[in-house]
Amino acid sequence: MELVYALVIGALTASGVYLLLRARTFPVVVGLTLLSYGVNLFLFSTGRLATGKQPIIGTAESYADPLPQALVLTAIVIGFAMTAFVVVMSLRNLADNEDDHVDGKQPYKSPAPEQEDEEVTGK
Repeated sequence: MELVYALVIGALTASGVYLLLRARTFPVVVGLTLLSYGVNLFLFSTGRLATGKQPIIGTAESYADPLPQALVLTAIVIGFAMTAFVVVMSLRNLADNEDDHVDGKQPYKSPAPEQEDEEVTGK
């Protein structure tokens, strides 16, 4: 179980970092989201993965640690606000620059050969 959990955290983190390095804004937003999911799972795993344990101290021999659960809940709220903010910023960038590149510059494209006007040449 722990190996699968660690592989999922690693895959989410690696995918998030890869998408963060893209030149378009939508993959950057998705990369931030995947990276935050990986961090949330990591924080949740610090509370020791256990099922069927009591969340309150003193009612049973062993209990679940509530601190990682509170951290993950807070991180989910912050991650949602961050994602909404980044989406608004990327839409503003698209409106201002008419392009969705992260740095606002389009890659160099060779100019298309000029085509003659059919009316001028008579063809």
